[in-house]
Amino acid sequence: MADPTAYDRLRSQILDLDRVPGSRLTERGLEAELGASRTPLRAALMRLEAEGLVARDGRAWQVSPIDLGEIARLSELRDAVETAAARLSCARASDADIASLAAHLDEFDTSVPADEAVRAGTHFHVRLAALSGNHFFADTVDSAMTRLARSRWLVARSEEAWQEHREIVQLIADRQADAAAERIHAHIVGTHERLLAALDADARALRGRGLAIVG
Repeated sequence: MADPTAYDRLRSQILDLDRVPGSRLTERGLEAELGASRTPLRAALMRLEAEGLVARDGRAWQVSPIDLGEIARLSELRDAVETAAARLSCARASDADIASLAAHLDEFDTSVPADEAVRAGTHFHVRLAALSGNHFFADTVDSAMTRLARSRWLVARSEEAWQEHREIVQLIADRQADAAAERIHAHIVGTHERLLAALDADARALRGRGLAIVG
């Protein structure tokens, strides 16, 4: 089993971009830095590899580059899963659960640091999918959002996106399945377009920091 300290610390550093996409990792260096022994450290790296956050680089490891092709494919996956979940949520979710999610949205402040906004956005979309009553939807959304986290920090505090969240929840509360599915489709497409625009605008600065962007 992966050492939780090594895994959690590495995962947090990667998602917060403290470890730059494309940067090289060595087991010996990580052992010294994290104070973890080799076996649990390898288990942590293999777990991160399964999440798409690191990849083998010969005998060493590499923080996975930000992959534009993967971002597009994950957006397609989210579109399919979250629109289906929205339709089911209109039929299955309780009024209390919908109201709880709406209250959570009202508490969000777009002035928080980007990493907090990314976590809040992930939490919202996972809870939204969970309203369907099918935990496989929520698990899939959680996995997709984790893989997208390093790029989502560019647009995580968008007031436009959070207003769209509120509109989606209201449509589910009103049990408007078709409208809710269409609204979340437009939200995912719009978020993807905003993300690509941000990556394009900041590509030079990001690469100047050493961030590897491929695809």
